[in-house]
Amino acid sequence: MKAIQFHEAGGPEVLRYDEVPVPEIGPGEVLVRVHATGINPPDWYLREGMKIMPAETRPALEFPLTPGTDMSGVVQAVAPDVRGFAVGDEVFGMLRFPGFDGRTYAEYVAAPVSDLAHKPAGIDHVQAAAAPMAVLTAWQYLVDLGHDVPSPFTGQVHRPVPITPGMTVLVNGAAGGVGHFAVQLAKWQGAHVIAVASGRHEQFLRKLGADEFIDYTTTRASDAVSGVDLVIDAVGGPDSSRFLTVLKRGGTMLPVFFAEYDPEETARLGITVSNIQVRSNGPQLARIGRLFDEGRLQVGVDSTYPLPEAVSAHTRAAQGHIQGKIVLTVVP
Repeated sequence: MKAIQFHEAGGPEVLRYDEVPVPEIGPGEVLVRVHATGINPPDWYLREGMKIMPAETRPALEFPLTPGTDMSGVVQAVAPDVRGFAVGDEVFGMLRFPGFDGRTYAEYVAAPVSDLAHKPAGIDHVQAAAAPMAVLTAWQYLVDLGHDVPSPFTGQVHRPVPITPGMTVLVNGAAGGVGHFAVQLAKWQGAHVIAVASGRHEQFLRKLGADEFIDYTTTRASDAVSGVDLVIDAVGGPDSSRFLTVLKRGGTMLPVFFAEYDPEETARLGITVSNIQVRSNGPQLARIGRLFDEGRLQVGVDSTYPLPEAVSAHTRAAQGHIQGKIVLTVVP
């Protein structure tokens, strides 16, 4: 079969379209013919050699590596102990995360059934492949963490804040993968949602349910709103603390990407900061799948590329300003 591999860390140019063996399945697994695979930040962190991590904690990588965690496809073979999935079933999932063994940039993948759900009938394989990591991140932040593993970033177990009608939720980076699902899940739970993104994404986000829109290129959120109950910052970075002032006392800050906050400042403001590392969860995807079928959730797809053009897809990802997700198509 064909798969994308890289034999050394580096930029998008290190990705190669290689011939590799079809994986064998073990107990609790199915073999999936991949129709599409979603691109996520951990894919390029891995490709770059995990430079995002401090050198002393950076894992040793054994090349060649096949990136990817998100996929949608059709079951081709089933281990004898598997129940609930059969040959011919359409499935989607985020495989083996956290970790580097998802290997979904490929024509076939061995998938643990614990990480899978049946693909919602209301979305196609491209949309289904775009969803898992992003929607599970938003879900585990906002609805149900689903495990009791402490965050590696804080050492604490995240407790989702119950969102009730009348609460105000601000989503920064609202047009991206996690952001556009966070907007929809907060709205589904009855929140008044403020979306922060560049102006070209306004109509997209209003269609997803955003009640207010702030174009960060012309307006600072801290100048436009205050008294917010919950901020979901899907951008992160060194300037994340600027969103603390939009929160009311007793509010919550949820940074999705790496960000640092002064504990003395957050204590003075009465703000709780919490984060997670998303984890694979098939049963949660099954619950989320029902929301797709009911039309309560939509998937934004920025662009698609055939699997052999993974270099172009990663180049597009590096350009930023993505609306939804980038997807590699495997079966035309």
